Amino acid sequence: MTDYSTHPVPSRISSGEFTLLVALMMSIVAISIDALLPALGFIAKDITLSYPNQIQYVISALFLGMALGQLVCGPLSDATGRKKVLYGGITLFFLGSAVCFFATTIEGLLIGRFIQGLGVAGPYVSAISIVRDKYAGNEMARVMSLVMMIFIMVPAIAPSLGQAVLLVSSWHYIFVLYIVYALVIGIWIFVRLEETLPKEYRIPFTRTGFVEGFKEVISNYATMCYTLCMGLFFGSFMGYLNSSQQIFQELFNTGKMFTVYFGVLALLFGAASMVNARFVQKWGMELLCNQATWGIIASSAIFLIVQLLTPPTLWAFLIYAAVLFFCFGLVFGNVNAMAMEPMGHVAGIASAVIGASSSILSMAIGTAIGQMYNNTLIPMTCGFLFLATLCLIILNLAKQRKLAEADSVA
Repeated sequence: MTDYSTHPVPSRISSGEFTLLVALMMSIVAISIDALLPALGFIAKDITLSYPNQIQYVISALFLGMALGQLVCGPLSDATGRKKVLYGGITLFFLGSAVCFFATTIEGLLIGRFIQGLGVAGPYVSAISIVRDKYAGNEMARVMSLVMMIFIMVPAIAPSLGQAVLLVSSWHYIFVLYIVYALVIGIWIFVRLEETLPKEYRIPFTRTGFVEGFKEVISNYATMCYTLCMGLFFGSFMGYLNSSQQIFQELFNTGKMFTVYFGVLALLFGAASMVNARFVQKWGMELLCNQATWGIIASSAIFLIVQLLTPPTLWAFLIYAAVLFFCFGLVFGNVNAMAMEPMGHVAGIASAVIGASSSILSMAIGTAIGQMYNNTLIPMTCGFLFLATLCLIILNLAKQRKLAEADSVA
């Protein structure tokens, strides 16, 4: 890939403003999920459901839209420029939010959430590409570190935003919050952000190119192993995410404190990401992933035994969840980086294929785990235990293949 970041187009936006804007673009996914979590109980009461766990599809529908949207938005942004994809994504997100606002049935709400998911794919996929367009080397690393610091705060704050809306109005107006968010970001991009991908560096979006890139990804053993692990890891995490409102507000009766507990756990995830950034060069991605996976397995096995002996308390669950969030903070970025490592020559298409494949897998797994929720934590805990064990096996298979290939080259 040609490095045009050393000759960027003239910029009218300062580094600090650019960093904040990119972080808010990336955060559109987190706010679309987390701000709605406190409202799921209210939505379930207002809209007729076939069964209580059906409300969880409100989360899964957004992930399905995002997964499919990534397949198009990544290559399309390389072909047409970043801003067109940003405008298209934000417009879809706006329309999806409007559909949700007026929805009176679960089917209408799910359609709106799917459209929202298609929309968030644009800003989410384009954000990192825009940073890559403008910066290189250590400067890119510095900007991305600042972006991630802001991004990490959003899951901690978003549930409180949703709760604040519920204090003064109905759950419908959380979608007004999303509409305002989309308008602010869209206007900000239009007024302040220049197109960061010059026409001479754009890559035509052809069927042949996409098929060849897809074949390149699925034929690489290590990339497919790590992509599968991404789907399994995030699938278990989605199982928790789908049932989190029911766990906190129905099982443990936390009420409005749900947003506080959820936010603190999200901050632990962010803290782990910072720890990972500090130690990954010293210890390596594989070792950190391996140890974090063992942490998930051990804590899940212990917590499962606790549940079989006695009903767990809220604080016992919070301790377990804190270990999980910290371990997942070490896993997610590293597994994604390892999947992309052999794909530098087809990075754009590879990112889209890896992201979409792992997202579809995780959505299917997370939805299945969430639907097993039975007013206990056992289905969720078993999901973490089984899927993490499977990931550990796959990680070791990938490591053995890499060692064998290195020996054959030597």
